[in-house]
Amino acid sequence: MTYTCCDSLDVDTVYRPGQQLTVHWTVKPGTDPAAKPLQVELAARLTGPYAGVDDLKDAATSAAQPAAGVVTFEAPLVRPSGASDERPVSLISIAEDASPGYYNLITSVQQGEESALGASVVRVAPRTRA
Repeated sequence: MTYTCCDSLDVDTVYRPGQQLTVHWTVKPGTDPAAKPLQVELAARLTGPYAGVDDLKDAATSAAQPAAGVVTFEAPLVRPSGASDERPVSLISIAEDASPGYYNLITSVQQGEESALGASVVRVAPRTRA
């Protein structure tokens, strides 16, 4: 089995503070049905806010320390069983007091000795007043 992130709706949605971002992992069956599945760990985290997409990309490619005010919201690790009908999800809770802006959604798949990283841009809008 191989796992990749994520449904386009996961990243195309504008979120608000206090909401939960659900990362729907895409599962692709392996080519060898007799192969023993490797232990897999799926991770997802949201880091920001950034004023714009260019600021986010600059920060992502820089080795510098994160800018002041940048926070990270992490989903608990997901360890799928490898069942063919399994549809794993990662849940990231966005804090009630999260600042609006652009956030970097960073995903990783650790499968045996191999790992793969991915990134997407997610927007968090200002909190609405009730």
